[in-house]
Amino acid sequence: MTTSDPIADMLTRIRNGLAVRRRYVAVPHSRLKQAVAEVLRDEGYISRYEVNREGRFPVLRIYLRYTDDRRPIIRGLRRVSKPGCRIYTRRREIPWVKQGMGTVILSTPRGVLSGRQARRQGVGGEILCEVW
Repeated sequence: MTTSDPIADMLTRIRNGLAVRRRYVAVPHSRLKQAVAEVLRDEGYISRYEVNREGRFPVLRIYLRYTDDRRPIIRGLRRVSKPGCRIYTRRREIPWVKQGMGTVILSTPRGVLSGRQARRQGVGGEILCEVW
């Protein structure tokens, strides 16, 4: 089965994995999903990710992070730009998530970046999702 919004599918798998306290979630691999996972890792929301190329199709395995008392590090994930309604932002208008306690992930001309990285590099782009 193919999904019309692979990023939303990835975020839902992460959300569901966190709800049942999974160690990791498996997502069909794509370069965009890998780039989003890289931003999540760099921002400290996941511990790591790996690409498993065994089998017919490659799979992206995302290892989730929890606090010492087994509460998820990721409190929420929200898809912003959707296939039916793309949302773009200028570099000066990159939104803050939860007064700076969260992160926005953007697809920019310089690749997939967190809001912090995009502000530093002075680029805007499509707002993929918010994480807090």
